[in-house]
Amino acid sequence: MSQNLVSLSLTDADYAEIDAALAVLERHFKSLIDLSIAERRSLTKMGDKSEAFCRQALRVLDQNRQVLPPTLDLAEAQRDLAQLDALSSRAVRLDVLQGKVDDSIIALGSDIMSAALEGYALLRVVGEGSGLEHLRQDMSARFSRRSTTPKEAVAKA
Repeated sequence: MSQNLVSLSLTDADYAEIDAALAVLERHFKSLIDLSIAERRSLTKMGDKSEAFCRQALRVLDQNRQVLPPTLDLAEAQRDLAQLDALSSRAVRLDVLQGKVDDSIIALGSDIMSAALEGYALLRVVGEGSGLEHLRQDMSARFSRRSTTPKEAVAKA
């Protein structure tokens, strides 16, 4: 029996609507940044354990503004915290959705691969004498155990 992990029936209109929604997200999120690996490594990070400390520190500083030096922009830090809260809740939703997209892509590929393998096996059985042997042999290259060396790959190109 053929595998069928997922069966999507999204239409061209559905994909057009999804693309429009993604365009809206991209437009609203245009100020998001993309850090390099080196930048990520060099930053001081606020983990789960540090979050309570950071929130408390901002509250205490807000209640004791007289101790703030002019170089510490408490209002900006408070805006950053509000944006972190707002963005984090959306990130969870996006992560769940991205996980479903990833899993659906894997399942679709697996369904396709399963059908192709089942069809290939069928061609091996009925292909001889039916004019399909040449096509089956072409497809058999996928199962070739011989690897192409870099020199052979360059020569073929």
